[in-house]
Amino acid sequence: MPGPMEGVKVVELGVWVAGPAAGGILADWGADVVKIEPPGVGDPARLFKTMLGADLPFNPIFEMDNRSKRSVVIDLANPDGLELALELIDDADVFLTNVRMAGLARLGLDPESLQKRNPRLIYCAVTGYGMEGPDADRAAYDIAAFWARSGIAASLTQPGSPPPFQRGGMGDHNAGLAAAAAVSAALFKREKSGEGQLVSTSLLREGIYTLSFDLSITCRFGVGVAVGNRTSMGNPCINNYQDKAGRWFWIVGLEGDRHWPPLCEVVGHPEWQQDPRFETAQARQQNAEELIGALDQIFATKTVAEWTPIFDAAKDFFWAPVQTTDEVVNDPQVLASGGLVDVPDQGSTIKFPATPVDFHGTPWEVRAMAPEHGEHTEEILREIGRSDDQIAALRKKGAVV
Repeated sequence: MPGPMEGVKVVELGVWVAGPAAGGILADWGADVVKIEPPGVGDPARLFKTMLGADLPFNPIFEMDNRSKRSVVIDLANPDGLELALELIDDADVFLTNVRMAGLARLGLDPESLQKRNPRLIYCAVTGYGMEGPDADRAAYDIAAFWARSGIAASLTQPGSPPPFQRGGMGDHNAGLAAAAAVSAALFKREKSGEGQLVSTSLLREGIYTLSFDLSITCRFGVGVAVGNRTSMGNPCINNYQDKAGRWFWIVGLEGDRHWPPLCEVVGHPEWQQDPRFETAQARQQNAEELIGALDQIFATKTVAEWTPIFDAAKDFFWAPVQTTDEVVNDPQVLASGGLVDVPDQGSTIKFPATPVDFHGTPWEVRAMAPEHGEHTEEILREIGRSDDQIAALRKKGAVV
């Protein structure tokens, strides 16, 4: 089955990750996503192929967010090319972009102009810092707006240490998921009203929402939340520990009174439940370093493989291994949960991470690998009524490639 977005037409003018991630989610869900790319390199995310440090035969970062789309190469600086783009958008349900608004306005691709032409259009803007304010048109990647400025990096920085680096695209993919949700809600509203609307999200807002556990405390009480330090965690039942081989795992006993007794049983010290140093949550907090040191010594006596049956047999003992990417893609539960999806590729399939939502009544499936630059230019131009001679003339003028 094609998914819940079957019949929805999306025109994407997206670069790098955040905008294309939103388009990729909608494409997974069954939408027809036409990706407008400029001549030359195209979407600069195509450069990841060489930015990874070698001349690689594949570009998995680009392929992840652009599967099941169709690529058309149009020069928007060319008046004939811009008119083609406008014609495509006129016939679309959704225009999706993460290009800066000032640049779009110079081309007449701002929300007001496009919705005047197509009142049913859902215009989805993914920005760095929002649609208003002094930094509304400031350039941003997610490591700037989502990671650094939102407070996430600082909240993970140990005193005296540099801020940690995020992994690629973390904020972008959060923003992409929010944008896809916003488009879905706007389409639902349009079914009732018949009218489109502007929807937007930003990397900064996604960072704020991601850190809202901490920020809600700051808003309410006017104080920050201390950076976690494993050697002095106030609740040692929710902490990371190392096994005999140096492999990390996490125990997640968030409810101290509920999860403390099973932890005592697992490590072979049921008497700790009556030990004045540890018997209450307050006592465990006051003696956290001593308790964590004792747990470190015990957990280091066995490997994770040896601990696993002990952990799993204990009631109300919650835990997880700290896995590498190699382990994740081979984890039976990852496979069973649908965490990886088979992407068609030249008569075979390639496994890729799945987008994180399933529809059990209208299941989606990936239809194609990410398109080559301009792979569908002629196909798309024919769909809007251009003949072979007209396409040739547009190429001669440099409007399309």
